[in-house]
Amino acid sequence: MIQIDYKLKPEDFKKKLKLFWELSGEKIKLIDKKYDASKGSPVFTVNGKYSTRGWTEWTQGFQFGSAILQFDASGDNYFLESGRKATLEKMAPHISHVGVHDHGFNNLSTYGNLLRLMNEGKIQFNEWEKNFYELAIKISGAVQAGRWTNIKDGGFIYSFNGPHSLFVDTIRSCRILMTSHQMGHVFQGEGDVKISLLERAIRHISATAKYSVFYGEGRDSYDVLGRTAHESVFNTNDGNFRCPNSQQGYTGFSTWTRGLAWAMTGFAEELELLQNISAEELEDLGGKTEIEKMMLKAAQATCDFYIENTPIDGIPYWDTGAPNLHKLGDYLNRPADPYNAWEPVDSSAAAIGSQGLLRLGKYLIEKGEKKAGEKYWQAGLSVVNSLLDYPYLSTDPNHQGLILHSIYHQPNGWDNVPAGQKIACGESSMWGDYHAREVALYLHRIINKEEYYTFFG
Repeated sequence: MIQIDYKLKPEDFKKKLKLFWELSGEKIKLIDKKYDASKGSPVFTVNGKYSTRGWTEWTQGFQFGSAILQFDASGDNYFLESGRKATLEKMAPHISHVGVHDHGFNNLSTYGNLLRLMNEGKIQFNEWEKNFYELAIKISGAVQAGRWTNIKDGGFIYSFNGPHSLFVDTIRSCRILMTSHQMGHVFQGEGDVKISLLERAIRHISATAKYSVFYGEGRDSYDVLGRTAHESVFNTNDGNFRCPNSQQGYTGFSTWTRGLAWAMTGFAEELELLQNISAEELEDLGGKTEIEKMMLKAAQATCDFYIENTPIDGIPYWDTGAPNLHKLGDYLNRPADPYNAWEPVDSSAAAIGSQGLLRLGKYLIEKGEKKAGEKYWQAGLSVVNSLLDYPYLSTDPNHQGLILHSIYHQPNGWDNVPAGQKIACGESSMWGDYHAREVALYLHRIINKEEYYTFFG
């Protein structure tokens, strides 16, 4: 269980954040200089060098988005021009990509961050450039919404496994539907039928809350409050739910911690956005009060599960049901050990999940639930405090990764096992590095009293 430090304050991170952004800039430039882009998008490191491997180009937006976040934190124009140029030259295929559920990852990390910076006045206003970013987001939201499966009680954006497959990750792609809707985009189908992007986003979030998250209410023998299933499988003929499954976790009946982290942050972010949507818009979708209640229940359940099933330093092992965890003894009551001989940790889950803890905490505090809010807020600060320190922050000038001990796909055996080690460790991932930058920027802006950082800014 995470040992929550209730004395931590954002201001306490000034020194760590200064070093973090210095290292972050060095890593971005190192990749720009050394990585062979002809091999595809960098995904994760092997012996400290970024390599490519995967089923889709889902990490390219994180690569270029990292440069844009670096500019936001540092003001260094090298990173703005690098990120902006790469977005213009290489991101267009991601806008029209009909084969993935990752639009919210790729396109909000690039076009979305650039538009946000322009709206905030951090980069020079240009009407045509603004229109370009907006158009990219509008179309991306519509394309993502097109991957749709109807079920008996709603529907969902299906994963690259096919129309039967709901991934817990995809809640973060609902962001692109929401922003497209907020920009007034009209998504049309056959016969010019207008399809509500807001409705599809809410339906997907609801399906995720119902089928991907467990609440200890007797759903099955493994129904533990707050645990998540990576994949939920449906019969597309009759719209019935069939079973939980997992692609990157151990089983459908254990909790892959990165999937848990996607849910934590996804629900918390959408709760923040919900405050900007009128009750009238949500009346036909179940009502704003009920939607908020559903999202909050899922956010709190997943965040509570993370706190209770993670070692005291806030860095989780890759799956809470990993088969050799018992060989580590009382592993939840001591710091995670990335160099152990049995099961890998996944620092990328901490980088993602910490943001969910912070956002949920702030949301509850502002709603007047101070005690509950402070628990999540301080837990988030505690996780970040570990993440920005040894042995997770990469200080080796020759290592291209920023956050060490990230895991990509343990069941497939894709992760590098360094010489002298028995399990994968010591490597970084593009999503782990990007989300560490996101949560670092989140705190950076709070410390410097800048505009609150949201994906819909």
